[in-house]
Amino acid sequence: MRSVVLPEFGPPDRLRVADVPEPRPGEGQVTVRVAAIGVQFLETQIRSGAMRSALGGAPLPVVLGKEIAGRVAEVGPGGDPGLVGTRVLASTQGTGGYAEAAAVPADSLIPVPAGLDLEDAVALYRYGATAQGLVRAARVTAGDRVLVLAAAGAVGMVLVQVLKRAGATVVGAARGEHKLALVRELGADHAVDYSLPGWPDLVRRAVGGSVEVVFDHVGGEPGRASLDLLTPGSGRQVVFGLSSGRPLDVRPMELLGRGLTLTGFSSGLLWNRPALAHDLVTEVLGLAVRGHLTPVIGRRFPLERAADAHAAVEARGTVGKTLLIP
Repeated sequence: MRSVVLPEFGPPDRLRVADVPEPRPGEGQVTVRVAAIGVQFLETQIRSGAMRSALGGAPLPVVLGKEIAGRVAEVGPGGDPGLVGTRVLASTQGTGGYAEAAAVPADSLIPVPAGLDLEDAVALYRYGATAQGLVRAARVTAGDRVLVLAAAGAVGMVLVQVLKRAGATVVGAARGEHKLALVRELGADHAVDYSLPGWPDLVRRAVGGSVEVVFDHVGGEPGRASLDLLTPGSGRQVVFGLSSGRPLDVRPMELLGRGLTLTGFSSGLLWNRPALAHDLVTEVLGLAVRGHLTPVIGRRFPLERAADAHAAVEARGTVGKTLLIP
């Protein structure tokens, strides 16, 4: 079968298509015939060598790829034969996904409901679970005024939609008119360009004052300005990244003095609770089937153009999920 092999760390062109033996499932595994593969930013960092530790000591050459969608082709010894032919989302154990077939843990399988395309399902898979987990962590209720930083980002685009379903008033902060237009299209009540001077005042005018909740994937100056927008006594900010490269600067006594809550959220810890992750993904897929959530796929690349997919992701040249299609 065809797969994308990484023989050595380096730039995107190190990724090569090669024929490798098709995997056979071991005990507790199934083999999935892959229809779509989600490309993660982390995988570009592994390929470059910057995050080679994420391979957990696996030697090169290696086949990258964690999140896949497809149909179960074979079950391992003692497995349920009724799974064969079912449409599923699945996670590899970190490698093996950039291929026409992959062996995955059977307990990672999440059924894809009828009426939902497999490509759309994988586009919502991990980002959707993260968005649902964030809304729970922030205890968002109907009527809350919510600011989403990086609202045109992979998680932000799902988050905007989930928040609207929860009855919140949503301000989506993004950079550039193209991204602002997308944020509005996804349902945000207001869209603000946070690269402009004085953008916090635009948020205040939009919502008529302060906000109850901030979802912060940026940190640095935007994260700090967002903290200043929180309602004293009830405001809460959930930090789940620092795409600016700088952490949020806040002192504990400031939180105490203003009665604010600051929460750190790790999607990695979420996935360490498989039952919770399964429930969150299932909720998101159900919303999509009912037309309440729109998956955003930025670009699709054939398997042999995996290097181009990595280059686009690294250059932030895509909006939404980037997919490889075997």
